[in-house]
Amino acid sequence: MKEDAQPTQDALAFARQVAEAMYEKDIAAQKMGIKLTKVGPGYAVMTMPIHEDMLNGHSICHGGYIFSLADTAFAFACNTSNITTVSLGCNITFLAPARAGDLLTAVAEVQSQAGRTGICDVTITNQDGERVALYRGNSYRVNSKIVDDLPERR
Repeated sequence: MKEDAQPTQDALAFARQVAEAMYEKDIAAQKMGIKLTKVGPGYAVMTMPIHEDMLNGHSICHGGYIFSLADTAFAFACNTSNITTVSLGCNITFLAPARAGDLLTAVAEVQSQAGRTGICDVTITNQDGERVALYRGNSYRVNSKIVDDLPERR
């Protein structure tokens, strides 16, 4: 969350409730070991440990796993309003390799939300705080909710 914007406890609890409902259904994230560590309105932090079976032929983490972590954090940040939001497109730049034993952290923050479209940035770092990748995603809101018995928050 932006340091100058402090969400209320109600807004934080709402975002957490939506994120927990999403995570329960996100089998792919669970199988990759991705965990939700923090969430707020338009914001999510997720972690993923790198294991030997995630390495490519160069003995570094396959970029697809790093992308999956970034894309998952993007999804959680974009859906905290309880309006189903999907990806229109994205770009990722790999800055440094991740290796077996690393713990990657993805910090996703919605930068803009105007009508149905938005922009969300994700920074991925390793356990030493070194940037591993930068991701920018464009989002699109569809006409459905994550949790049916909760309202939408725009």
